[in-house]
Amino acid sequence: MLYQAYQNQSDLMSPLRLLAQAGSAALWLGNTQGSWLRKMSASMEVFSRLRVTHSRPTYGIESVQVGALRLAVTERTVMRMPFGSLLHFKKQEAQDRPSQPAVLLVAPLSGHFATLLRETVRTLLQDHDVYITDWHNARDVPLREGPFALDDYIDHMIRFTQAIGAGTHIVAVCQPCVAALAATAIMAEDDDPCQPASLTLMAGPVDCRVNPTAVNQLATSKPIEWFEKNLISHVPLPHAGHLRRVYPGFVQLSAFLSMNLERHKTSFKDLYQHLVDGETDKADVIKTFYDEYLAVNDLPAEFYLETVAKVFQTYDLARGELMYRGRRVNPVAIRRTALMTVEGERDDICAIGQTVAAQDLCSSVRPYLKTHHVQTGVGHYGVFSGRKWNQQIYPRVRDMIHASMG
Repeated sequence: MLYQAYQNQSDLMSPLRLLAQAGSAALWLGNTQGSWLRKMSASMEVFSRLRVTHSRPTYGIESVQVGALRLAVTERTVMRMPFGSLLHFKKQEAQDRPSQPAVLLVAPLSGHFATLLRETVRTLLQDHDVYITDWHNARDVPLREGPFALDDYIDHMIRFTQAIGAGTHIVAVCQPCVAALAATAIMAEDDDPCQPASLTLMAGPVDCRVNPTAVNQLATSKPIEWFEKNLISHVPLPHAGHLRRVYPGFVQLSAFLSMNLERHKTSFKDLYQHLVDGETDKADVIKTFYDEYLAVNDLPAEFYLETVAKVFQTYDLARGELMYRGRRVNPVAIRRTALMTVEGERDDICAIGQTVAAQDLCSSVRPYLKTHHVQTGVGHYGVFSGRKWNQQIYPRVRDMIHASMG
């Protein structure tokens, strides 16, 4: 009923937003800054943008600077599965360019699309051959494709890594750090020739018992049955995934917005004022951010509920109790994979101590293959985007990866 009500409201509002978008364009005239005409246009523009979308934005990475060369970048799907694709950002061939290590960037499946890591990809491309886990919107996956749970997520990571080949380096951001560590442990225990050369875990909930945040406290404040009853909905018509059980992306977005409601209100007020004043560059920055932020991705119910239960409530990996396809995940099996953990000093989603816990779990990895970095002055998103990611965190990640090349 929740999803159906949302769909009905969205269908009713869509014509009004399209009308407002057209009206804004029609009223936007040059040299009318501060006039009632510009104010009307700005109001319509802001109203048309107060909407949630369900289509993945584009990555928009057309070229990258590699040393003195500017190389074209094309997106290529290497492997496509019902719930996710392995996407390769293939760089233009260049003479005398040394080969670069392959990196699998593991994006969160947590309400937004993998394009949220666009800047992370762009930065990594300077020195690496980059692939990404491009997760699909569960509401577009037909029921005949079956469920998608935590084991399936780990399966995807193993199959993607094998598709790239031996010597792959994995960089996992936020939520998938648990699955990335589990996949690496399984591959190590099986002596898989494609087990990762290095594993970088960035701001991930490896052990949520350490310095619990408001997000962690919310996850433990109610039994898993409450989450299933109150947050899981069936996908309505006309979507391809009709009747699939999902955790709707718009529900998670509502939770994110409520955490910083005043900041978002201020952003839209600023957008209006920039448009009225003719400051289009400043307005475009806000529009670009919310085009991404308001694009939501529905999660398969099985994956969401298992993640809440096993990662945030019972801490299965940290306690040595995480199971995969009937076998216990054993991080001690990891021996040859270099390990790096990265945390943000001001992270209020995944606090300091939760990610570095992986270092103790991987006790068979030799000390010289282990690295930990705490970045001062950044919150959660600052770990993988922004100035300090580019100038201080990325160089350390790059150096570790290149030092781990076979």
